[in-house]
Amino acid sequence: MVSINADILNARILIVDDQESNVRLLEQLLSEVNYVNVRSTMNPQEVCLLHTQHNYDLILLDLQMPVMDGFQVMESLKGNDVDSYLPVIVLTAQPAHKLKALQAGAKDFISKPFDLTEVKTRIHNMLEVRLLYKKLESYNRVLEQTVQERTAELRASEARYRRLTELASDWYWEQDANGHFTQVSGPVLEMLGNQGDSDQQALGWNELERKTLRDTISARQPFIDFILNRRNGDGSQQQFRVSGEPMFDQSSRFVGYRGIGVECSKQQ
Repeated sequence: MVSINADILNARILIVDDQESNVRLLEQLLSEVNYVNVRSTMNPQEVCLLHTQHNYDLILLDLQMPVMDGFQVMESLKGNDVDSYLPVIVLTAQPAHKLKALQAGAKDFISKPFDLTEVKTRIHNMLEVRLLYKKLESYNRVLEQTVQERTAELRASEARYRRLTELASDWYWEQDANGHFTQVSGPVLEMLGNQGDSDQQALGWNELERKTLRDTISARQPFIDFILNRRNGDGSQQQFRVSGEPMFDQSSRFVGYRGIGVECSKQQ
């Protein structure tokens, strides 16, 4: 006796055969094994719509039928958006059709005339694989949703961090992996030397300090409370405390730099 668990017994099964005797035989067989969710049709043109409505776990499909044969039914099922997995066992008395059916997308075959032990075993095995596939698909959906939720949380957290950083500092900046500025607030471009030397001297930045800071950033090194001095044209002097760190993605690949600065003193 084939061992069958409750999930398999509750699986949705559709029998498709134009011969009423075959349909009745399969229905009786499945009933004896205690399958409880079995439906049948002798009209192959109904199969695609029925599968759309009920999303069958298994379709037992005769290949030789008038108007629309089993190969045409499988082709129509491939365009069905309900499921990317084609849960079909073909029923055939033609040995040459078995390979062709598998190539067309069928997952298994049952030979006619029916061997009842073979029918039970192949149906059970097919449903076992099918239900495992559905569990995996469900797990992947949950995993994808979890990843999306965590990504959204991370982005929100980063936005909160950036906002708090900007509020807690006089200026803030971010650079990408190539050193291009993506976020700028405050005298960052002047401080890091994005203007000509003559302009920088006019702005009064301490060139040695500024060079040391640029070299630290180029080396992708973090720094805390680096002091920068600036003498203005009116003789006043400003002092800034600067902190920064490199940024890396989940693969430890360098993706840029970010930093903050505050004015810590002002002397006349």
